[in-house]
Amino acid sequence: MIEFKLEGEFIPLIQLLKATNLVATGGEAQIVVTEGLVKYNGTVDYRKRLKVKQRDVVEFDGQKIIVT
Repeated sequence: MIEFKLEGEFIPLIQLLKATNLVATGGEAQIVVTEGLVKYNGTVDYRKRLKVKQRDVVEFDGQKIIVT
């Protein structure tokens, strides 16, 4: 489990995946999102510009990110 401290109101999903080092580049993040490999609050989500906020949970590649 990864706990990510949010600075501000939200973080785009692609930036969150990069900031937690689950992907190496923004391009890679876009690919994994469009291929349906990322879950947002328990549901597969295909939105690249999704705004992740406090108390949201993102899952990818066996890792769970909790945004605080």
